[in-house]
Amino acid sequence: MTTELDEPRLEQLERAIAILQVFDEEHPRLTVSEVAQLTDTTRASARRILLTFKSLGFMRSDGRHFSLTPRVLELGWNYFASLGVDEIAKPLMRDLVEKVDESCSMATLDLPDIVYIARAHTKRVMTIGGGIGTRLPAHATASGLVLLGTLSDAELDAYLAAPLDAYTQHTPTDPERLRTIVMTARVRGWALNDQALEIGLRGIAVPVHTQSGEVVAALSVSSNSARTTLKDLRERCLPALQETARAIATGLSRGDARENLA
Repeated sequence: MTTELDEPRLEQLERAIAILQVFDEEHPRLTVSEVAQLTDTTRASARRILLTFKSLGFMRSDGRHFSLTPRVLELGWNYFASLGVDEIAKPLMRDLVEKVDESCSMATLDLPDIVYIARAHTKRVMTIGGGIGTRLPAHATASGLVLLGTLSDAELDAYLAAPLDAYTQHTPTDPERLRTIVMTARVRGWALNDQALEIGLRGIAVPVHTQSGEVVAALSVSSNSARTTLKDLRERCLPALQETARAIATGLSRGDARENLA
């Protein structure tokens, strides 16, 4: 009787996974030859796999060295979501909602959009709804501005070269203006959205980091402009938002995900 263990292994897939895993804190940037040597793979095979990952958006290259892009973190988040491990973040997000009385969302980047991976709502009705998997344009959201800041200069240039849709008169569609907004968000560690997606909707977002410092997601709170000023978002919501993002990062780094699977 033939079992699954008797099925032939996909050696090319094994090599591809090995190549992904070789990029770590000690090896953030590698040449094709270095990848081949570290994974005991031929240079030709390593090059084909690296270029495939690059075409899929999981790798970037400066012409000589390859490195991972933030998109590779989506693989981990998809694993977390598929197993319900967002329970690490959801209780903390619900606590934040209780504290600031505003809706809270977590999102990752899948250009040209952000994708919600967790949400916690207030009892008030917000116009922008949707659950996990909902996509919104990156340039018109606070989370998107934070996540665009994780792109390399070349990746950001490519993104800004494409036309950007205007959703309101406040949507940043000029490439250089948007670049300035993204760079400012990257430096200060948070971003504001003032009715860029919908009139009456404001938001503020911060990054969620992995233990190694990579930005794995953005955490945001949203509110109505008739009720909440930009100053209120900065002074009342931002500190609590940053505290929650740190707590989520700490929970993930301590391996709480594995405990939830037990």
